[in-house]
Amino acid sequence: MKTLLAFLAVALLAPAVSADDALVKELERTEAKLLKAVDGLSAEQWAFKAAPDRWSIAECVEHITAAEPFIRGMVVKSLETPAAKDSKKDDLVLTALVDRSKKFKAPEPLIPTNKFASAADAMAAYRKERAETIKLAKSDADFRTHGSDHFALGPLDSYGWVLFLSAHSERHTLQIEEVKTSDGYPK
Repeated sequence: MKTLLAFLAVALLAPAVSADDALVKELERTEAKLLKAVDGLSAEQWAFKAAPDRWSIAECVEHITAAEPFIRGMVVKSLETPAAKDSKKDDLVLTALVDRSKKFKAPEPLIPTNKFASAADAMAAYRKERAETIKLAKSDADFRTHGSDHFALGPLDSYGWVLFLSAHSERHTLQIEEVKTSDGYPK
C-alpha cells in the first residue's frame, strides 16, 4: 500500500508531457540528426554530387532551410481554420514522408540555388529557422483543433503539419546519409 501511495504521489506531482512538449522533442530530435549528419564535413564532402541530377549535401541543407519557413507558414495558416474530423494522421506523416523509396519534385521556391557562401552560413540559417519553428511549437496554439488540407495527405491538423515539417527535415537528412555512401564520395 505504501508503494502504491508513493507511486500515485509521484505520478500526480510529476509534470505531464503535453502534446506541445512532444512536438518540441520531435523537432529537436530531427535537428540533432541533421547536425550530426553534417558535423565535420570537409568543403569537398559538402559540395560532392553523386551525379549531375542529384543534390549535394549543401543543396540538401539549403532545401531543408528554405522549406522550414515555407512549411511553418502553412502551419501558421492552418491555425486559422478548425481541423476536420479525420485530420489526425501523426503515424502516416512520420512514416510516409521519410520513405525515401518515393521521390518528389521540390516546388520551385525550394529548389536549391547554392545561395549560401559556406556550410557555416547554411547551418546558421538552418538553426535560426528551426529556432523559430520550436518557438511556434512552444506557443499556446492549439495544434489539434486547427488544420488545413495537405495536397497529398488530405485533411491534416496543425500538429500534423508540424510533424510534417520535422519529417521533411528527417527525409532530407536521410538523403544526406545516402550521398555519403555514394561511389566517389570524398573520404
